[in-house]
Amino acid sequence: MFFNCYSDKTHSLSKGLFVNKYLILFQKKILCLMIAVIKFNPIQFRPLRYYFKPNYIMKKLVLLVTTVVLLFSCGKKEKEGEEYNPSATTEETATADPSSYDPKRGEGKFTTVELGAALDQAMATKGEEVSGVKCTSCHKTTDEKLVGPGWKGVTERRKPEWIMNFITNPDPMIDKDPEVQAQLEICLVRMPNQGLADEEARSILEFMRKNDGVK
Repeated sequence: MFFNCYSDKTHSLSKGLFVNKYLILFQKKILCLMIAVIKFNPIQFRPLRYYFKPNYIMKKLVLLVTTVVLLFSCGKKEKEGEEYNPSATTEETATADPSSYDPKRGEGKFTTVELGAALDQAMATKGEEVSGVKCTSCHKTTDEKLVGPGWKGVTERRKPEWIMNFITNPDPMIDKDPEVQAQLEICLVRMPNQGLADEEARSILEFMRKNDGVK
């Protein structure tokens, strides 16, 4: 009986020592981990009571409210931008309506273009220079097709208003003019908008007149 009692006490003591040993080892590992975290980024390692300070809570609340307000404002602006605008739709429909297109004048700001009886040589020379930079890579001055059609006889076939509008505002005219659309099926390349100034466009027109034999 004594032996059994002694054995039980010895077993309990050994078991307690075994548990304490691993508990101490676990605590050491936790301590090492905490030291490693502090060394890696000491700024972010703060005591728990830091996060319950009034100043910290107020800062977080202000940040949260500001974020919610900004998100709400952005969503409202997007919704307003998507709202239906009947007047804008009517204007777009009127602009895109082919029945409103004038095939003699084209589409653009030029309604009348005054031409002199004689050729303006200085203006024609300027037009030749401008066309050499922006036009002759796609158009020949003969009736031969390059990328686009040749220029020969264009001032005899087209009114000056049409030519001025086309070289300054080609996109809507390509979309609406039946003859230009037929020409596009042959050339297969849309004429790009070269961003010509009014004076540049007028000088190119004068050079086209010179190319067609106007003296």
